[in-house]
Amino acid sequence: MAEQPKAELFELSNGTIRVKITNYGATVTSLFVPDKRGNLADVVLGFDSLEPYLKGAAPYFGCIVGRVANRIKDGKFTLNGVEYTLPINNRPSSLHGGHKGFDKVIWELVEHKDGENPSISFKYNSHDGEEGYPGDVTVTATYTLTSSTTMKLDMEAVPKSKPTPINLAQHTYWNLAGHNSGNVLEHSVQIWASHITPVDQNSIPTGEILPVKDTVFDFNSEKKIGSSIHDVPGLGYDHNYVLDSMEEKSGLKHAAKVKDPYSSRVLNLWTDAPGMQFYTANYVNDVIGKGGAAYGKHSGLCLETQGFPNAINQPNFPSIVVQPGEKYAHTMLFEFSVE
Repeated sequence: MAEQPKAELFELSNGTIRVKITNYGATVTSLFVPDKRGNLADVVLGFDSLEPYLKGAAPYFGCIVGRVANRIKDGKFTLNGVEYTLPINNRPSSLHGGHKGFDKVIWELVEHKDGENPSISFKYNSHDGEEGYPGDVTVTATYTLTSSTTMKLDMEAVPKSKPTPINLAQHTYWNLAGHNSGNVLEHSVQIWASHITPVDQNSIPTGEILPVKDTVFDFNSEKKIGSSIHDVPGLGYDHNYVLDSMEEKSGLKHAAKVKDPYSSRVLNLWTDAPGMQFYTANYVNDVIGKGGAAYGKHSGLCLETQGFPNAINQPNFPSIVVQPGEKYAHTMLFEFSVE
């Protein structure tokens, strides 16, 4: 028997950005970037040690979720005439891959490089029937500091034997003022998306694709989260934006820009995914994180680029089914600055 890999913490640093990542869930546990005065702060929610992650205390802090991110209605789908049943872990849906999705497994360390563009690669072999999904799939994730102020994430997945839905998402909760600085309602956000996929009372897309213009979902021009969040049905934003294919950088679309007015830290996000879940930590409730910080509702925001939620059951959404021999690929570029 091969020795079981253990959960470990790794660091990438280039003198400006310092990020800690664990092979448990390919999870970003901390990321330090400077503000306008050069002061470093850790801008992601998380824990000081690996133990709380291993014990399931994290509401998907910093991890990669899969085999299918977001919700699948009633935990069921049919593919090539076969009905598959998934664990219901977010009643009445299956969420983020089930009870033990990719965020709750130990990935194998493939490579860890230092130098000018430090990087780390992880691999995970997901087996046929795991959490109800068909076919063996090999997944890789590589985090790279591509410049002094950017981090890139490349996710790939290759099914071995059967067609299967694949939709990976990176689930970091950002607070650009610092992880321990309270809520993000003063952050301003711009999202390059003129449509969303509206949802029912269980946060499942109805199948419609509706314009955001003149609604609380319109972030086409920069606005403070707090200016409209209290008009959103439910507890806040938790919606999939249909990304416009506008400005490009290395073949990636500009998905979102987030700015914290106090530190002047800015995060620009670029991706090649069709959608992005904008989530304002509505269900985070008194989680005790790094340095004893108490994370409450709206203490961070997630920008989860993805295929559309429940796409496997919505024929009019872009397909997330990947055939054996084909490759799923998904890139995100996180660009930090001050302004």
